[in-house]
Amino acid sequence: MADKVYVDNAEATEAWNGVLFDRFVEYRDVLVTALTSFGDDAIRNDPPETGDRVLDLGCGFGDTTRQLAQLIGPEGSALGVDVAERFIETARAEAAAEGVANVEYEVADVQEGVPEGPFDYAFARMGTMFFANPGAAMRKVRGALRTGGKLCNVVWRQKAENEWFYRSELIVDRYVERPDADDTDEPTCGPGPFSMANADTTSGILHGAGFEQITLRRLDLDVNMGSTVDRAVGMALAIGPAAETVRLAGDGAEHVRGEIERDLKALAEELLTPDGVIVPASVWVVTARAGAD
Repeated sequence: MADKVYVDNAEATEAWNGVLFDRFVEYRDVLVTALTSFGDDAIRNDPPETGDRVLDLGCGFGDTTRQLAQLIGPEGSALGVDVAERFIETARAEAAAEGVANVEYEVADVQEGVPEGPFDYAFARMGTMFFANPGAAMRKVRGALRTGGKLCNVVWRQKAENEWFYRSELIVDRYVERPDADDTDEPTCGPGPFSMANADTTSGILHGAGFEQITLRRLDLDVNMGSTVDRAVGMALAIGPAAETVRLAGDGAEHVRGEIERDLKALAEELLTPDGVIVPASVWVVTARAGAD
């Protein structure tokens, strides 16, 4: 199957505001716990400063935005943006319930523009990998930062370096022919979670967008994909490359679903520990400074 060419983010917006939002809610405990460890490390090593104006890109449920808001103190402010309205609605409700006063959330397609700049610091935890045109999106981010402002961006490294996603996809590929994304009515998530996995590609995108002092730091951590085997199997069929293949295949995957679940269960049992299904995972923590206009 040839890679699909995305003209804009309309299809990804539909997916993230629909079926993918529902699945993220269902597996939020797994996803947020797994991703938080990477975000915490990135923020700990490259934090914003007290009083900064902070931008959280692809903020999802808004937990990272609230974390950043606490770090910068009441004299600072944090804005979380996401293309999916349902994520923003949830983030606003949870910020209000927690009484976080210096945080706001806006629905925004960053590729089209970033509201309310300039900012001192921009952060993204897996929030920049689904743009149809990442170069255009990162130029908008650069434009929203003051000169010298910092970008801290966490993205997945190569799929083969992320065992759970990689081996789950191999299992599905044994039974399901990958459908052509142009031939399905189901919306896709855009270029996908590994679109910024190549260090040279990502460095080139940022350099072309006007960033300087670009660094990529490899970070490897073990993450929990489910407290039980069944939870991990459900997760594999809900979120990630394997899940996307099954979802887009629709009825074409249903007749082999039993075999897929059997093999995924065997994989999860192989990786099961007393604490759950623990797997190695790898990301880039990408930092850069906004160059002069």
